[in-house]
Amino acid sequence: MNGAVDIASLQALKVAAFELGPDPVLVLDAAGALVAANDAGEDLFGQSLGLIARGGLALALEPASPVMAMLRRCSDRSAIVRGRNLQVEVFGRTPFLADVVATPLGEGRVLVNFVVSAIQPASERAAEGLQSVAGLGRLLAHEVKNPLAGIRGAAQLLKAGLGAADLPLAQLIIEETERIRRLIDRMEVLADAMTPQREPVNIHRALDRARAVIASGIAEGIAIHEDCDPSLPPAFADADQLIQVFLNLLKNAAEAAHARGDGQGAITIATAFRHGARSRRDSAIPVQAAPLEIRVIDNGPGVAPELREHLFEPFVTSKAHGSGLGLALAAKLIRGHGGAVDFDSAPGRTEFRVLLPVHEAEAKS
Repeated sequence: MNGAVDIASLQALKVAAFELGPDPVLVLDAAGALVAANDAGEDLFGQSLGLIARGGLALALEPASPVMAMLRRCSDRSAIVRGRNLQVEVFGRTPFLADVVATPLGEGRVLVNFVVSAIQPASERAAEGLQSVAGLGRLLAHEVKNPLAGIRGAAQLLKAGLGAADLPLAQLIIEETERIRRLIDRMEVLADAMTPQREPVNIHRALDRARAVIASGIAEGIAIHEDCDPSLPPAFADADQLIQVFLNLLKNAAEAAHARGDGQGAITIATAFRHGARSRRDSAIPVQAAPLEIRVIDNGPGVAPELREHLFEPFVTSKAHGSGLGLALAAKLIRGHGGAVDFDSAPGRTEFRVLLPVHEAEAKS
């Protein structure tokens, strides 16, 4: 009996050593998927642990990451492999330098220990956070196309048997799946190579399309008000990308309005021309006039203070089942147009503000 107690105590100590150790530790299976992480590992990798658990560490790291090379050597040799002062870049997290040790555990499992030596300052990582999700974008593009084709086919079959009142909804499904397919074909989500196919775009038509999509879904029961200037000149933009931005902003606003829980949720869509408004400076895009203003306002509980500084970074979300990519994508698309997006939030009122350039011919007239 004493021996059994001693063995149990020893096992408990081992578990405590793993869980409470000061250095981040991950245990991966033969496919690189997460088996376990200690508290320090959860703190370091945050929401990216979900990506590692679903698709493996390779999806969460840069393709040329030295950590992946270490893991391959560990697996091939069935021996401990060490790396010193390695740059580790994980989707949605601050890049860091660490000494890394990979230890084989048998049956293809590997224990990976990180001794972090330096965290990259926030000022140096602002642009890199979005760049690091290009690989995830390629994966999502592949995974999204198959169900899109099925949705479109099902909508076409349903359309044949619908009455006149329901036909517009079926057509909306077909048109939206086509729009999303075009977006996927023309770009990799959040990738650097994403180039807008710009032309004169009526922003109110783009807003109307986005509103129609959410009104028959997430915004059901939400009052939607408009305060728009119909005389605005066209934007110089990619229509599909603008619709995607407005969809993301309106979807978030609807979810926030529902979060009130009192049935009084409301959204306001406002547009205006702001003389002298200019986009913020970006390393790749010069400052330019961006006088077209679009505001999406909700009366929800507001953005949590701890999220505000990082709200446009990938994987930052307060939603239990959210991906944290919607606002990151919106910011990326708007910057690609030479525009800007920001927000202001307090309990009972959150406003997202988009600035866009006008079509050049209109700007000169």
